[in-house]
Amino acid sequence: MSSMFGKPRASGERPPQSPLPECKVAILGCRGAGKSALTVKFLTKRFISEYDPNLEDTYSSEELVDQQPVLLKVMDTADQDGPGNCERYLCWASAFLVVYSIDDRKSFEGCQRYLEVLALHARGCQRRCPVLLLGNKLDMEQYRQVPSAEGMSLASRFGCLFHEVSACQDFARVQHVFHEAVREVRRRAEWNLPVRPLFISEERPCPPVATPVALPTHHSLATCTFNTLSTVNYKEIPSVAQAKLVTVKSSRAQSKRKAPTLTLLKGFKIF
Repeated sequence: MSSMFGKPRASGERPPQSPLPECKVAILGCRGAGKSALTVKFLTKRFISEYDPNLEDTYSSEELVDQQPVLLKVMDTADQDGPGNCERYLCWASAFLVVYSIDDRKSFEGCQRYLEVLALHARGCQRRCPVLLLGNKLDMEQYRQVPSAEGMSLASRFGCLFHEVSACQDFARVQHVFHEAVREVRRRAEWNLPVRPLFISEERPCPPVATPVALPTHHSLATCTFNTLSTVNYKEIPSVAQAKLVTVKSSRAQSKRKAPTLTLLKGFKIF
């Protein structure tokens, strides 16, 4: 049934050795919040008002998010009375959409239990997945029981994003929410990349250094010794560090003899 709403894949579109990156999104919330309606709206651009609330399934759709293709898998969960048997989606999903209905305060209170379960899971496994809190049924504004400020406050308390949508009316906003989940997963993946060390290297051997020059002592600082370098033989610095060569003169103010010349990397200090 996973292909019921999924977009068909054209044959020969990609080589088999280059599969699409996957993003798995689980939709959580109490019964009647509109989880299935949001799923169908995103996958088909259609709104359905009647569906089996006990049906749980996973659907796939190939999406283009910020000009980058992704295979988006959506699990439409069907919990009866709040979080139950959570392992099936906690270990599966890479992002979560927690949904409540703005015209039903009970569903809003129920979604807080989902947020608590997700926060507890993140602390236990040391892996924090993106979470988006959604206030659904924005078309029922005249019957609103949950102000936007309360939704924003709850989202801020659990460190997740907040949106209000309408599965009945606005496809663009519903699509934006799902695509935003993909973006958040990509951002988390980039944050977890190992940091590459920054270094400066020369493409040719370093020329012989000149006679060491001892710098005078000022203000009780220890005497340091530096080698005099030639700006002619040592003028190329790799662009990766974007460093510039500058000339610094070091001499006593009261001395009349010619001061030695030092070539240093801009931004470095002499102590």
